[in-house]
Formats: sequence, C-alpha cells, structure tokens
Amino acid sequence: MTGTFTPMPGGAALHRQVLAQASMEARLMLRNGEQLLLAVVIPVIVLVGAVKGGQHLDLSPSVLDGRPLVDLFTPGVLALAIMSTSFTSLAIATGFERRYGVIKRLGASPLPRLGLLAGKVLALVLVELVQLFVIGGVGQLLGWTPEPGAVGFLLAVVLGTAAFAALGLLVAGTLRAEATLAAANLIYLLLLAGGAVVLPASAYGGFGSFAEWLPSGALGEAVRTAFLDGAVAWRDLGVLLGWAVLGSALTARTFTWE
Repeated sequence: MTGTFTPMPGGAALHRQVLAQASMEARLMLRNGEQLLLAVVIPVIVLVGAVKGGQHLDLSPSVLDGRPLVDLFTPGVLALAIMSTSFTSLAIATGFERRYGVIKRLGASPLPRLGLLAGKVLALVLVELVQLFVIGGVGQLLGWTPEPGAVGFLLAVVLGTAAFAALGLLVAGTLRAEATLAAANLIYLLLLAGGAVVLPASAYGGFGSFAEWLPSGALGEAVRTAFLDGAVAWRDLGVLLGWAVLGSALTARTFTWE
C-alpha cells in the first residue's frame, strides 16, 4: 500500500488541456449574441441580400464570367465568415479577456502559451464548421450547386484562419479593450466594403490589383478559386501565409497578458 495516496501534482496531458480550452472557447463564442451576429447572422444577411439584389448591381460580364450570382457570392460570404470569426470575434473576445484578467489567470495555469493559442485556433475551426454548414445550406436554398476543390478550400480555411487570427491577436494584444472593439469592427467594415472578400478583385477596377494583396482579398480569391474552378490558388495562399507569418511575429513581440 506504500505510495497509494502519494500526491501527484501536475496538469493534464497537453492535448486534453487544448481540447478543454477549445471546447470552452467555442461554447462562449456561440453563446455570445454579438459573436453569433458576426459569425452567422451578418454573413447570411450579406449572402441573401447580395443574391436577391444582384440584378441591381453593376457587374460586368467579365466579373460574373457567365456564372449565377449565387455561385459567385456564396464562396465570398464563406470567406467573409472566416474573416469575421478569426479576426473580429477573436480580437474583441481576447481584448476583453485581457481587460478582466482572464488571459493573465490562464497564463498562470498549467496551460502553456502555445496550448492557449492552439485552443483558440481550434475553437475558431469548430465555429467555422458551423458557419460552413449554415451558410452553405442557405446558399443551396438559393440555388447554389457547389463542386469544390477540397484541397484548395481546406488550405484556404487553414491559412486564412491563421492569418486573421494572428492579426486579431495583434490588435487585441496591443490596444485597450474599448479601442480593440472599435478597431476590429472598423477594419471588418473596411475589408467587407473594399477588401475583395465577397466580390472578386476584378470588380474593383484598378484598386483590385492592390486588394489582392490584402488578407481579405487573398482569402476571398482562394475560396472562390476552390469552389468555382476546383483548383488551388497558390499565389493567394502564399499571400495568406505571408500575413500569417508577419502577424505571428508581431504578435509574439507585442502581446501582453494584461
């Protein structure tokens, strides 16, 4: 019986910690009204409004490429949903977690920084699966018939999530919570309007060549290429990778726990 009741202090295995953190983060996101609005409601409204009001848009034949509006808009709205979750929602939530000391307390737990980041990213992926199901279902009700290139879409989701999550943490880790809220929403609206995420870069005329180098434009083009052509947009994926590396490096240097 010797040693039966010997204390064994220590945290759970890292993968169990990450899964528990991801589960909690995902539940908090989906229970929060503002986060749910950004993650699901706004993208669905954009999709339905764009398709139903598409006949009033001045889109040239070169932009539509002979495709139905729903086939053009649905991939763009899926890209918008990824951006809203991995950037705006993450930035706002993390900003207020810093303000209320949640991040600081997690930093004192057995969960390492890498595990905290992995948990947040995994939670984003779980929420994005819900978005894909909901937005894809609405798109099909509107007449969308997807034939995606699975590899291209998967790479776009992974790299797009990584890029926007890094940028979201950069904003949340350097600004006060209220400033993060304002900045994240402002950047979201600017990229929605002019970032070539819902509409292709070719719809923006001369500005489109610049928008393609934005993370929003690269993500939108990568998702559209996967769904419209069944191909992998290597150039756009490279742009997303560059933003992910840059955002991660800046976040590592500037992020503070409180």
